[in-house]
Amino acid sequence: MKVFVVDVAKCVGCRSCQLVCKDEHCDNDWMPYAAPQPDTGQFWMRVDEKERGQVPKVMVSYTPVMCQHCENAPCMAVAKDGAVYRREDGLVVVDPVKARGQKAIVEACPYDAVFWNEELEIPQKCTGCAHLLDDGWTVPRCVEACAHDALLFGEYEDFADMLEGAEALKPEASTAPHVYYLNLPKRFIGGEVADLEADEVIIGAEVTLTNKATGETLTTVTDDFGDFWFKQIDAAEYAIDVVAEGYLPRHVEDFVSTVDRDLNIGTIALYQA
Repeated sequence: MKVFVVDVAKCVGCRSCQLVCKDEHCDNDWMPYAAPQPDTGQFWMRVDEKERGQVPKVMVSYTPVMCQHCENAPCMAVAKDGAVYRREDGLVVVDPVKARGQKAIVEACPYDAVFWNEELEIPQKCTGCAHLLDDGWTVPRCVEACAHDALLFGEYEDFADMLEGAEALKPEASTAPHVYYLNLPKRFIGGEVADLEADEVIIGAEVTLTNKATGETLTTVTDDFGDFWFKQIDAAEYAIDVVAEGYLPRHVEDFVSTVDRDLNIGTIALYQA
């Protein structure tokens, strides 16, 4: 069974995957797998960009998204006359002839990965470059173009070890996708520790983050700019404790929440003992 593996931590947002997908399918007829993709309006491979946090503690995450080639594919469930089918290698393909007029196939996808071609009156999506695989290629164009190994493609068994902690996009959809994600962005908290009376940042202050619901703690120290970060943490309510030599300890818990967003906590002031 062929699967895609997407390591979000390695994606730099270069969009090479997105570009080569367009290059492969725009104005190219790859029947019986795919009719030509329009020049605009469709991205069978796209990179979703999300800005997170608040200035100056801001991060940007990039998440490649394509058809998830689901085991329980909603598009297959609504398709008539076998217009959407699964190949022996696991790739889900929309038959451009049988699917004509079946707009319900587009509407069924919870990942917004199926598009409607107004001119041809057909649904279209990623085929996993099935035409290339049948011609001897080992990977689709998007995977070949990724310079950072953020995209991988192959047999599930070949990736089994790395997929132990893999996640799915929209797990609530219960589609059992064949695209596995590593390092999907979780929440972060960033801030700085400073001596406001001396107008100096405090280097090497010990900062402890406590999840108020579970009691779990994480500890880090401020860097040469007085900054601290807690990355890939749960969406939860937290408390922060800061200690530094020569200063009174500080406990902060008001408004330390990542339930709705990533958080720049701002400056935590310490006062000399």
